[in-house]
Amino acid sequence: QLQLVESGGGLVQPGGSLRLSCAASGFTLDYYHIGWFRQAPGKEREGVSCISRSGGSTNYADSVKGRFTISRDNAKDTVYLQMNSLKPEDTAIYYCAASPSLLFRLCAVREYDYWGQGTQVTVSA
Repeated sequence: QLQLVESGGGLVQPGGSLRLSCAASGFTLDYYHIGWFRQAPGKEREGVSCISRSGGSTNYADSVKGRFTISRDNAKDTVYLQMNSLKPEDTAIYYCAASPSLLFRLCAVREYDYWGQGTQVTVSA
């Protein structure tokens, strides 16, 4: 059974940093594009950043460009999201997801088939 497990969320002050991790259980991440998505209360789930299976291509939402960095370590079967200069508007549940698609396309919810349970990120003074 394919499972994704997120970790690393928590409470941080504005301007602080967190690193989220996404680990696989029951399969290897090597064959999947991986995305990070977030959902704030009362809002739709949105793409934050995605990375191709090789790690050679990435994309970012405009709201996080220059602050967040996605990376993957296929040897450890883990994908990371380094989040710096956090803002209160980054507060949300963060999910990682996997796409088996041959092509690396949009960082959009509809492109990703397998989802983790999410980890809460709260940015507050």
